[in-house]
Amino acid sequence: QVQLVESGGGLVQPGGSLRLSCAASGMISSIKTMGWYRQAPGKERELVAVIPSGGSTNYADSVKGRFTISRDNAKSTVYLQMNSLKFEDTAVYYCNVKDYFVNSYWGQGIQVTVSS
Repeated sequence: QVQLVESGGGLVQPGGSLRLSCAASGMISSIKTMGWYRQAPGKERELVAVIPSGGSTNYADSVKGRFTISRDNAKSTVYLQMNSLKFEDTAVYYCNVKDYFVNSYWGQGIQVTVSS
């Protein structure tokens, strides 16, 4: 089992920045891929960015060039640096971790609101 705790969300003006963090605990040695998803009101959950262990990152087209995902394996933490935020980035952001046994774990979700 892997437990995830997210932090860093909040309210920001358009063009602003936020940094999300997600700390994993439990069976962290089994973690393969870490990532972020988001769900806006009335919409399905969508991929934002993922970072596999030892692999290249992958981003949704809508966030390329504005968001950066990174991970600190020593801290078992994944980050999402969000710059140039837009109204349409407003959503609940979820941390996701997949392990080598094809299990998928989700954080509780954290609200990001972009508003003037």
